[in-house]
Amino acid sequence: MAKTRVFIDGHAGTTGLRIRERLSARDDLELVVLDEALRKDPGARHEALVSADVAFLCLPDDAAREAAEAAGDADTIIIDTSTAHRTSEGWAYGFPELVGYDAIRASARIANPGCHASGFVALVAPLVRAGIIGADARLSCFSLTGYSGGGKQMIAQYEADGRDGLLDAPRMYGLAQSHKHLPEMRAMCGLEAAPAFCPVVGDFYAGMEVVVPLFAGDVDASAQEIRSAYASHYATGLVHLVDDADEGGFLSAAAYAGRDDMEVSVHGNDERILLVARFDNLGKGASGAAIQNMNIALGLDEGLGLDLGSSR
Repeated sequence: MAKTRVFIDGHAGTTGLRIRERLSARDDLELVVLDEALRKDPGARHEALVSADVAFLCLPDDAAREAAEAAGDADTIIIDTSTAHRTSEGWAYGFPELVGYDAIRASARIANPGCHASGFVALVAPLVRAGIIGADARLSCFSLTGYSGGGKQMIAQYEADGRDGLLDAPRMYGLAQSHKHLPEMRAMCGLEAAPAFCPVVGDFYAGMEVVVPLFAGDVDASAQEIRSAYASHYATGLVHLVDDADEGGFLSAAAYAGRDDMEVSVHGNDERILLVARFDNLGKGASGAAIQNMNIALGLDEGLGLDLGSSR
């Protein structure tokens, strides 16, 4: 049987490197790798992309748009890990547990979700669809991430000798409320307004914890009814409800580091409810999701080549 040819455009970045590392171990795939001298040559990259069965775009937004436009209607399944196409017409949003597996199978153009957005969408979209949260809700969200989410430059900054002491403590960013994930967070949840969003980077390599706090009066359901809604919505797939997510009164943002699935949980009381998603910002938040989408598009088991811990 012929192997599926896969090209990673931008394999030197954090997401591209992790995709390549995971796919290199598979014997059903053939990785198309350009010589180092041709890695940035537009013609060579285009030829590799359109000759492949699957291509991952691990590029800055403008370069991803150019590559996708140049590909035209090529038969190649293109999975874009940038922000460029996440709300674009003609592109399937690559969160199968939300948009449906058939949407991924039927599309040759798939936009991989953003890491922070993945947690927010996983928590909010099912509740909006169920009428538990109104489309007119004004939500807030904070998200803790490992520093690998900032790419090579931030990784080098955190791992440098004699680094700035301010990096020893968590740092909030996105202060202008114009974070690049906000458009997809609003659009994919069917919200009229984007949430007030507070991303925080901490001194740990990988892992993510996204939290959406709610007042009970703002939702048309109890905490237990929300759990039931999640249990029903996530009966299959790589997102799963965990009822006893509690580490002695704590929840670590690094609990799913190295894994490619996602945990959702509900905490709080009759007055204040906390919705929590935990996953790896490089796993279900990036490369893991991209590989899951490729597997689905190729008609394979969605978890093939992924680290799903003990969830399956």
